[in-house]
Amino acid sequence: MIIQKSTNPRISNFDPNNFSFGNVFIDHMIICEYENGKWGEVQLVPYGPIGFTPAMMGVNYGQACFEGMKAYKDKDGQVFLFRPEKNFERINKSAKRLAIPEISEEIFLEGLKALVDIDRDWIPYGEGTSLYLRPLLFATEEALKARISEKYMFAIVATPAKSYYTAPVSVKISDHYSRAASGGVGAAKAAGNYAASFYPTQLAIEEGYDQIIWTDDCSHEYFEESGTMNVFVRINDTIYTPSTSDKILDGVTRDSFIKLAEKRGINLVIGDVKVSDVIEAQKNGTLKEVWGVGTAVVTSIFEALGYQGERLELPKLSDEESFAVQLKNDLVNIQTNQAEDPFGWRVLVEENVYSI
Repeated sequence: MIIQKSTNPRISNFDPNNFSFGNVFIDHMIICEYENGKWGEVQLVPYGPIGFTPAMMGVNYGQACFEGMKAYKDKDGQVFLFRPEKNFERINKSAKRLAIPEISEEIFLEGLKALVDIDRDWIPYGEGTSLYLRPLLFATEEALKARISEKYMFAIVATPAKSYYTAPVSVKISDHYSRAASGGVGAAKAAGNYAASFYPTQLAIEEGYDQIIWTDDCSHEYFEESGTMNVFVRINDTIYTPSTSDKILDGVTRDSFIKLAEKRGINLVIGDVKVSDVIEAQKNGTLKEVWGVGTAVVTSIFEALGYQGERLELPKLSDEESFAVQLKNDLVNIQTNQAEDPFGWRVLVEENVYSI
């Protein structure tokens, strides 16, 4: 690995109590270039612009995907990654679907560990805080030709994170727009998936909602995801969540919630979640909770569902009554080393391994 440390670090100007998620970036980043049929050497360099032209194929033809993950700091200053092997598996799954060359586990994991080790001072400590990591792959060849690119870049950038969506949100159940179609790229974390979601989400916001629950592209009869999150529904004391497919992203947080629910002995059903069943449960009082999960937000609890012009309120549960809150606390306590990790999910990032 080539390590080029910043000569003008900005960490002294970072206020962990006053920052905006997604707009403040740590001092370094990881880059690795693909050319002539192979990946080159991983480089840790100062964070900053990279020179590309408007003819870059990733911009013109959409060969771009990414991951979202976090690093956490415990009370003793130790730093942990959370299930990084799952993100490694998924970025290569996305790459394969987008005809991008897959990367090795060494490039991915060593890049993450080096970046987090060297910039560990950027990781805030406290409730709901972490360092959000964004590994990404994109085509860099300069060519206006509708074909597979011959040049790519793997990069990792990072931004300090704190809790958002802390208050319950209201969501509109889509009966027209869909996030993904069968045979498409819904199971890939493709950049274009997010671009396509912005317009329908804006329409929902204009109607007074915060987000969308996406439904299937054929009939709009089944829940798929919510915004950029996987979705869970609790009817009585059973949790329901849609099965993953070529339309639904296999979320790391989703998988963690499932395993934690099973550990608690909560009845959980993975399969079709019908819109009509959820609406009926709300009408007869058996719908207890609906929530979304994802890396950035962890858990977003919904206070109301919008469907075909009607706003349907959800019960206001205490933290002790809420399965969503219980499972979130279980997960966060493992991530931040406040509880035993029976699953082996935490990965310690050893200190000063990559110092020069």
